[in-house]
Amino acid sequence: MKRRKFITLLGGAAAWPLAAWAQQPRVPVVGFVHAGTAAAMSAYVAVFRQTLNESGYVEGRNVAIEFRWAETRPERYAAFLADLVQRRATVIVAAGASSLALAAKAATTTIPIVFIVGTDPVELGLVRSLSRPAGNVTGVTMAAYNLLGKQVDVLRKLVPAATEFAFLLNPAGLISRDNAADVDQAARALGWKVTHFSARSAGELDQVFTTLAERNISALLVQDDALFNNNAQQLAVLAASHRIAALYIFRDHPEAGSFASYGPNRMEMWRQASLYVARILKGERPADLPVQQPTKYEFVINLKTAKAIGLTVPPDILTVADEVIE
Repeated sequence: MKRRKFITLLGGAAAWPLAAWAQQPRVPVVGFVHAGTAAAMSAYVAVFRQTLNESGYVEGRNVAIEFRWAETRPERYAAFLADLVQRRATVIVAAGASSLALAAKAATTTIPIVFIVGTDPVELGLVRSLSRPAGNVTGVTMAAYNLLGKQVDVLRKLVPAATEFAFLLNPAGLISRDNAADVDQAARALGWKVTHFSARSAGELDQVFTTLAERNISALLVQDDALFNNNAQQLAVLAASHRIAALYIFRDHPEAGSFASYGPNRMEMWRQASLYVARILKGERPADLPVQQPTKYEFVINLKTAKAIGLTVPPDILTVADEVIE
C-alpha cells in the first residue's frame, strides 16, 4: 500500500468499527476529550500537536489523536470516554472542566490520564498529592493560591472609580461555590461591594449584561469556566455595548476584544500537558509525573477597548502589564 494512501486511511480511523481497528498495526492512540469547542481551542490544539511533534510523535505517522468535543454539554462526557476506553486508547487527555477530569478517572483505572483543570486536583480527588499523584492520573492544574483574590485586587486598580463590581459564574461548575466564597472574601478585604450573577448557557448572557447596565455596575470579574472561555467573542461584544470593564483569567478574552485578563500562561500549560503525553507514550507512568502548577502569569490590557468604553487606565498599571493591545 502506498504511504500516502495509508496515512489517509489512518486519518479516518475514527469511523472504523472496533473489529477493523483491532486488525490494524497498533499505533499509539491519544484520546483527546475537551469540554468546549474545537473553534475556541484551535490555538491550543496547535501547541499540543507541535509539542508532540518536537517530542518525536507526528500525527498520522507514529501516533493517532482521537478528538472529542463536548461543546459545553457535560452529558456527552461518559459516552466519549467509554468509546475511547473501548478503542483501547494509549492515553486519554481530559481538559476544559474539572467534572470531565473526574469522569475520565471514573471511566478507567488502567489507561493513563493527563488532565488540565482549573482547580486543586487534590481537593477534587483526582490525585493523592501534587508531587506523588499515584494511580493512572496526572496532569496540569491552572489553580494558584489566592488567584481570585489577586484578580479582585487587579480589577479594583483598573476601575478605581467603581463602588461595586459583579462576579459572573456558572453555578453548574463543581468549584463555583468555592470561587464565590473566595471572591466575597477578597471584596470584604478591600471594602468593595460585590454582587454575584449566574449564567448556565450562552443564551443567558444577554440578560446578565442588560441587568448589569440597568444597575450601573461597570466592573466585572468573570469566572474561569468552559462556558465563558468558549464564548469570548460574545462576551466582548456584550461588555463593549454596555460599557463594562470585564476582567478574565486568560488572554484569549482581551485578544477577542474584552478589556483585560490576569492569570496563568495557558499556552505553557498546554505545552506541559503535551510533554506529559509524550513521556507516557515513551513508557513513563503517570504516578511518577508530578502535577504541574502555574509558574508564569500574564496581565494583558486591551487599551483600545478601554478607550471605547470610556475608561482611562492609570499609567502605573499600564507599565506593569505584560502586554498592552492598542
